[in-house]
Amino acid sequence: MQTNFSLAQLADPAMASSEKILRACVHCGFCTATCPTYLLLGDELDSPRGRIYLMKEMLESGTPARVEVVKHIDRCLSCLSCMTTCPSGVNYMHLVDHGRAYIEETYQRPFVDRLFRNTLAAILPYPNRFRFALLGAWLAKPFAPLMRALPVIGQRLGAMLALAPSRLPSRSGYEGPQTFAAQGPRKGRVALLSGCAQSVLAPNINEATIRLLNRMGVEVVLPQNESCCGALVHHMGKEHESHATAKQLIDAWLVEHQRDPLDAIVITASGCGTTIKDYGFMFREDNAYADKAAIVSSLAKDITEVLARFGLPETAFKHDAPLAYHSACSMQHGQQVRDEPKKLLTQAGFKVRDVPEGHICCGSAGTYNLLQPELSGRLRDRKVGNIAKTKAALVATGNIGCMTQLAKGFADHEQDVAVVHTVELLDWATGGPKPEALHG
Repeated sequence: MQTNFSLAQLADPAMASSEKILRACVHCGFCTATCPTYLLLGDELDSPRGRIYLMKEMLESGTPARVEVVKHIDRCLSCLSCMTTCPSGVNYMHLVDHGRAYIEETYQRPFVDRLFRNTLAAILPYPNRFRFALLGAWLAKPFAPLMRALPVIGQRLGAMLALAPSRLPSRSGYEGPQTFAAQGPRKGRVALLSGCAQSVLAPNINEATIRLLNRMGVEVVLPQNESCCGALVHHMGKEHESHATAKQLIDAWLVEHQRDPLDAIVITASGCGTTIKDYGFMFREDNAYADKAAIVSSLAKDITEVLARFGLPETAFKHDAPLAYHSACSMQHGQQVRDEPKKLLTQAGFKVRDVPEGHICCGSAGTYNLLQPELSGRLRDRKVGNIAKTKAALVATGNIGCMTQLAKGFADHEQDVAVVHTVELLDWATGGPKPEALHG
């Protein structure tokens, strides 16, 4: 793609990076076949190719983002399926991240939209605030029909209340800072990301991770001064906030790494993993953090990558009913981790089935199901329908956002299907407790 940036514009590293990405695009359109919003809407501007044109025009002009550009960029899930499809290696992730940051800097959103987005950014990355907000959502659930009728914000409020759990799990005894010693001779040492929303909604995921790794001879540390990884606000274009929390997390992990070297930084939410593995790029121009961020990115691994490395314990466990594996977009497209989860589940005794249209997003995508509830709901229903074709009553996945989204979909369709994190199933198969979602 031919570009027309000025030398002054290209002096900005972010702009220079985006210009290089734009030039790599050859307009082939392969990306349109795997873009969820293009499949739903059939609008070229709601395809990666269309959005690339819009971002090119916006960035080259150097003027504030137009309403039309914001509308179509906001509709993008950042599922990154287009990157898997692209034969030219266009790094759409870095381009759309820059586009969103530019929009956040130059575009004045309507007041209600701005208030809603800022509220999400101020609550979701902070576990204590999020827990308190969920209590409020639980109290407001009976009034959801009235809230949906509100102009402008009604759909979003309705979606937020619908996704809120009917009850909150108790606080976990596995919260940091603390270290969990390996059972038997120590074979490795890892840090575990506690996470923000996941630690409130499903603390059992990290509990299962720690139990399993300890049985495998791996020491697990939850460091002091841990923070959110920044992924949620990063994808909202809020670079200042995302970089600030990421720096705090980088510092916390490197203190542990310098005290006693880590074999890996374990991530159990694939959406977080995609961002943390990209810290090296995010901080490439930061003299104080470039090297630190590169170290963290090199250590960051999804839990299934770590389990595959250390070797899952042998087990005689067998689960005769079919299991559908839903690969989160951040797992298969963002991190390119595709085979490890299915191989581990099969090794553990599960009969794994692939989901038709497995490359298409379920519609969760961080805060997307709150900010774009109509499109998110259509994608969720499409995914639930495809999972039903597998005849499985159990779904494994590696991302809390997908788990929440799919559970809501099955409940709406009155289908008795349990959605469980992959690591919970692996822990169960190798001696851990049966996942709570499978009781009753």
